[in-house]
Amino acid sequence: MNIKNIYLAGGCFWGLQKYMDTEVNGIIETEVGYANGITEDVKYNDLHQNNTGYCETVKVVYDSDVISLSELLKEYYYTIDPTSINRQGVDVGSQYRTGIYYTDEADRPIIEASLAELQKKYTQAVVVECLPLTKYITAEGYHQKYLDKNPRGYCHINFAKIKDLKAAVVDPSLYSRKTRQELQEFLTPIQYAVTQENKTETPFENEYWDKFDEGIYVDVTTGEPMFSSKDKFDAKTGFASFTKPIDPNAVTEFPDVFDENLTLQVMSRVGKAYLGHIYTDGPNGSKRYSINSAALRFVPACDMEKEGYGYLL
Repeated sequence: MNIKNIYLAGGCFWGLQKYMDTEVNGIIETEVGYANGITEDVKYNDLHQNNTGYCETVKVVYDSDVISLSELLKEYYYTIDPTSINRQGVDVGSQYRTGIYYTDEADRPIIEASLAELQKKYTQAVVVECLPLTKYITAEGYHQKYLDKNPRGYCHINFAKIKDLKAAVVDPSLYSRKTRQELQEFLTPIQYAVTQENKTETPFENEYWDKFDEGIYVDVTTGEPMFSSKDKFDAKTGFASFTKPIDPNAVTEFPDVFDENLTLQVMSRVGKAYLGHIYTDGPNGSKRYSINSAALRFVPACDMEKEGYGYLL
């Protein structure tokens, strides 16, 4: 075990501590406190009433044999908007600024390289501080593990969204949306009616409702991967049914305003093509993605490599 520590500021420290404790491997312990201020002492209320210079910070003690500093920082980036100055979520003020504060000078080039790599993902400037830790004061006891004590307490971090981001396997930049005219020339009448006009095809009379060959199903308008045969099941409805998409970020869910039960509809990410509906009666309580065959194109497993989908095998 190689024990190291790093101090991370990312808005309200309740949520960041909870994330580090529950979602990141290699964390030994965490503590919330106040870092890099200008006063000799500080209490929580001082951050809101006085110009102390401190920011809410999580002290993270980790085993670098399990998780490197670079990997740990990637986890931290999931929880913040790195382009926001003195604000995270609805919390505003310099006490909510983002920062990475180190006690080992050898960590500085690692942090700087990590922030430089992060900057490549944004057009706006990344404003996360990278500074040595000059002062740290442990926060009051009631702030420690706050969300464990108060499970319904305020948290600005969207854990579900981060889970989806981590599950990303499809690069949307590889696919492009076609114009309406191109789609009219490219698609069959039923494919166009379903994907562009939100029509529903006839059950038990569509191409894939009873097909279970090994392979993947892609958006017929763009080729972006949508579903895998591994997640396909017979729902006895006459529609192709899946428990989940290949990449949760590749589909967009939205309410069906014409359904009194507010059933969810689903469309593809890049193509904005209507796919079908989502229900909650899948196997073992999972979702059921009821998808129109006309919105999909099946790629057999034996053809995935040559069609550019080999990475999904």
